[in-house]
Amino acid sequence: MQNNLLHTIDNPEQLRLLKQDDLPVIAKQLRDFIINIVATKEGHLGASLGVIELTIALHYVFNTPKDQLVWDVGHQAYGHKILTGRRDSFETNRQLNGLSGFPNRSESNFDTFGVGHSSTSISAALGMAIASRLKGDLDTQHIAVIGDASIASGMAFEGLNHAGVTDANLLVILNDNAIGIDPSVGALKQYLTNVKKGTEKQDNIFEALNFDYSGPIDGHNLPLLIEELKRLKNVKGPKFLHVITTKGKGLRQAEENQVTYHAPGKFNKDTGELNPKSNTKQAPKYQDVFGHTIVELAKQNENIIGITPAMPTGSSLKYMMEQIPERAFDVGIAEQHAVTFAAGLATQGMVPFCNIYSTFLQRAYDQVIHDVALQNLPVIFCLDRAGLVGEDGATHHGVYDIAYLRCIPNLILFAPRNEIELRNIMYTAQLGLKQPVAIRYPRGRGENLDWQQPFSKIEIGKGHCLKQGTTTAILSIGSIAKNVTEALDLMEDTSAFSHYDMRFVKPLDVDMLHEVFKTHKTIVTIEDASVIGGFGSAIAEFSAKHNYKNTVILKGIPDQFIEHGTVLELQQSIQLDSKSLSLFLTRLA
Repeated sequence: MQNNLLHTIDNPEQLRLLKQDDLPVIAKQLRDFIINIVATKEGHLGASLGVIELTIALHYVFNTPKDQLVWDVGHQAYGHKILTGRRDSFETNRQLNGLSGFPNRSESNFDTFGVGHSSTSISAALGMAIASRLKGDLDTQHIAVIGDASIASGMAFEGLNHAGVTDANLLVILNDNAIGIDPSVGALKQYLTNVKKGTEKQDNIFEALNFDYSGPIDGHNLPLLIEELKRLKNVKGPKFLHVITTKGKGLRQAEENQVTYHAPGKFNKDTGELNPKSNTKQAPKYQDVFGHTIVELAKQNENIIGITPAMPTGSSLKYMMEQIPERAFDVGIAEQHAVTFAAGLATQGMVPFCNIYSTFLQRAYDQVIHDVALQNLPVIFCLDRAGLVGEDGATHHGVYDIAYLRCIPNLILFAPRNEIELRNIMYTAQLGLKQPVAIRYPRGRGENLDWQQPFSKIEIGKGHCLKQGTTTAILSIGSIAKNVTEALDLMEDTSAFSHYDMRFVKPLDVDMLHEVFKTHKTIVTIEDASVIGGFGSAIAEFSAKHNYKNTVILKGIPDQFIEHGTVLELQQSIQLDSKSLSLFLTRLA
C-alpha cells in the first residue's frame, strides 16, 4: 500500500483519514512526484520542495477548503495542488489549457485566492476572516503562508498592522528559508536571522504588532508542525507561526543551488543534474543585454545607479552587483520603494536605472506619477518581460504598460526592435535626458549575435521605415516587428505594404505619421500589448485629431486576460504570430 499511498489521495479528506505515521511516506512520494514532473515539464521547483511537510500538515490539521488557506505568490503551491484533486492533471502544469502554475480560484475551490505577485496573502486572508466574523462564523480558520522575502514588502506590513488591532481568526505562517527567487535582503532578513540564531534580544516585532507569536520551529518536522498547528487552532485572534524550511529540500542540487533550482528548466530526475545546454551560439537574452550594457555604461559614467526590487538574477542586474556593488541595489520586494528611491537619487544628480518587470511596475503606479513624472525627474525605467511572457500566465504578462504609461505627462516611452536598439536607448538615456523614460523589452532572446556594437545616440521621438510600399502602412512598436517581417517574408507579393518601426509610443514621430497617412490608404498597427489604450490607440487618436479619413486597423492583445502557454502558442491564439499575420495581410491586400 505504501508504494502507492500518494495515489490514494484525491482530496484532503482522504489525507486526514491516514495515520500520522503514514505522513512521512506521503511527503517522500510527494517530493518524488514533483521532481519527476518538473524534470521534464519545467516549472518552479525549489519553493514547493521546501514546504512539503508544511503543506501536508496544513491539510491534515485544518478542514480545507472550509478552512481557508492562502498561499503567498504561489511558487510553493505544487504540493497543495497535487493533494487537492489535481494529481492526475499535474503534468499539464503551466501548459496551454492546462493547470495554472499558481493558485487560481477558477481552477479549484481549494485555491481560495488567486496569486502570482507577492505579499498579498495577509490582506486577503484578513479580509476573509473579517467576512466570516461579520457573517457570524466564528469557527472557520484562515491561514496565510508567506515567505521571508515577501513579508518584507510594504503591503504585507499593511496587512499585519491592520490584523493586529482586530480579533480576526487569522494565522500567519512565515515560511522562513532566507531566499525568495534570489537571497532575501534588508534589515528584516537580518532580524529573522538573529531570531533563528537566538541572538535577537529586542522585543519581538510580531508580538509588538499584537500577534500571538510562536516559533521558530523546524518546518520539516511533521509531528512538531502538526502538534503546533493543532494548538494554534484553539488560540483566538491573530496568530503568527515562524517556520524554518530549506528551499529545495530533498534534492541535493536544489538545496545547494537555490537560485538556479527555483525554476531550473529540464533536468535529470534521477541525478538532479541540469540538462546540458546546446553548444549552438545563440543571440543573447534581452535581460543580459541590459545587464552587460549597464555595467559598460556605469564604468564610463560614475553617476549611474542600478536598482531592482528583488530580481537581480531575473533582470541581470547581478552583473553590476558583482562588478560595481556600491552602485547596484537590490531593495527587496518593494516596487513602490524602488521607484521613489530612484526619484530621490535623481534629485541629487544621479542617473538611476530602475529595472522592474513590466507586470510588477503596476504595483508602483502612484509613485511613477507623483514621485517621478510630476516632478519631471530623469529616472530610467527598464521594463523587462514586456509583452507576453509565456508559461507564468496572466499574472506575469507585461501587456498593460503602454496603456498605463502613455497617459502620464513628461514620460518618454520607447520599445527597442532588437537588442542593439536596447543598448543605444540606454546609452542615450544616460547622456543627460531632462525627463523620465520607460524602455520596454521582452522576455527571451534577441536576434543578433553581433550585438555589442559601438553606441549610437537615438533621436528622441523618431521612428524609421523598414520597408517601403504603396497602399498599406504597417506600424509596429518594439520586438513584435520581427513577427511582421517574418509575415511579409511568407507572402508572394508585398509591394503594397510599408513597414515602419515607430520605436517611440511617446512622443510619437508626428512628421513620419503625417507622411504615412498622406501616402497610404490603410494603416495597420501591431503591438504585443493591450489594444485598448495602447500604441494603436495613440495612432487612432492622432488620426482623429488631424481629421484623417484613412482606414485604421488595430492589432494587439485583446480585452481579455491571456492565460499560460508558450509565447508562440499564445500569439497563435490571438493571431499575432507571423503566420497568422501573414494570412491577415494577404486578405487585406
